[in-house]
Amino acid sequence: MDATISHASSLHGTLSLPADKAMCHRAALVCAIAKGSTELRPWATAEDCQRTLDVLQGLGVRVSRLQDGVRIEGAGLLGLRAPAAPLECGESGTTMRLSCGLLAAQPFTSTLNASGSLRQRPMKRIIEPLSQMGARIEGRLQNGEISPPLTIAGKRPLKAITYRMPVASAQVKSAVLLAGLFADGPTTVVEPSPTRDHTERLLSHLGAAVRRREGAITVEPLRRDLAAPSALRLPGDPSSAAFFIVAATVVPDSKVILRDVGLNPTRAHVLDILRRMGAAVQRPAGGDGWEPRGMLTVESARLRGTTVTAEEVPLVIDELPVLMVAACAAEGETRFEGLQELQVKETDRLHSMTTGLQAMGAQLMISPHAGLVIRGGGLRGAVVDSFGDHRTAMSLAVAGLMADGETRIRGAECVRKSLGDFFELLASLRS
Repeated sequence: MDATISHASSLHGTLSLPADKAMCHRAALVCAIAKGSTELRPWATAEDCQRTLDVLQGLGVRVSRLQDGVRIEGAGLLGLRAPAAPLECGESGTTMRLSCGLLAAQPFTSTLNASGSLRQRPMKRIIEPLSQMGARIEGRLQNGEISPPLTIAGKRPLKAITYRMPVASAQVKSAVLLAGLFADGPTTVVEPSPTRDHTERLLSHLGAAVRRREGAITVEPLRRDLAAPSALRLPGDPSSAAFFIVAATVVPDSKVILRDVGLNPTRAHVLDILRRMGAAVQRPAGGDGWEPRGMLTVESARLRGTTVTAEEVPLVIDELPVLMVAACAAEGETRFEGLQELQVKETDRLHSMTTGLQAMGAQLMISPHAGLVIRGGGLRGAVVDSFGDHRTAMSLAVAGLMADGETRIRGAECVRKSLGDFFELLASLRS
């Protein structure tokens, strides 16, 4: 499917966005090993989140669809069952990596299958710590990396470890913490830089013993079942919100309101960077409950260049593509440092974004060690390719709003991976 985006003169409206994908994955997995029923509302329509539900059903967990959410009948700490067939993760890397953490501690062997781009994504980063804990995980060896499908021979109890992550990764951290619930002692993850902390917040909320100190998170093994919380209300996805925030910022005479957006400090750093660039984003003070959330009001503004440091990259890993679009609208240069992790997403997002933006006339230069410099200036409509990546497609659509003429995005159906009605939501702001 191709999507055509024309230049916009203004954007106005109020949106409610689907639930945070990152939260949906984690809430479903943790509630599956709690005891009792939990209703998760709202539930993301993203294909990735459905894959996590598919995996849980394959492990014997009862899942029911509700009008605006899902119900998870928790099996308890020891209640997961050996699957009768391989578990299908589709193209969801979060499903695969977080599920590995739970499956590493199960007294059976299971296989996690992948399709599309996930079959090429690196899994050694998750295999190494879980292997240290006693699980046996085998995958497909290619070019010195291990890729899916993965076969996991679990062990219970696992060995408690202190794991120093060589690269900051919320998925690796979460998998090790989930495995640590089944270990023979406290398990600690040491981060080289902060990453999103939904897993530890959720575990604490449900009663697990989690200790946090600067740069390290420790989880104690569970001695009894977690109690299902009966209901969890999930905030709107801040990564999806970022596309509309940048769109309202770069299109003149715009004002957009986003309701109930997740404002977790480890996810809201994109707002800090945009405000540093001059964006006019109003957000509520303080937080709300176990996961901060609130309403955002965004108005158009003139942006100026900034530097996004390598230390900031893990905090905005999903928002980097649309930040590149913001850089095209800014005065002066914007520098992005240390983008190596961006090259091992659904596609090489550094390549897909620079290719698309260059086709639209952006002035940019890829620097050594996966850095990028973008000089702000006008864009022109062009035919660009999503490369099958949902965040690339949505970011180039935002670029199309500020470009002269029309922009045609090839392979735009990939937005279904995270925000299937993205183009409808964007169009609603133009009416």
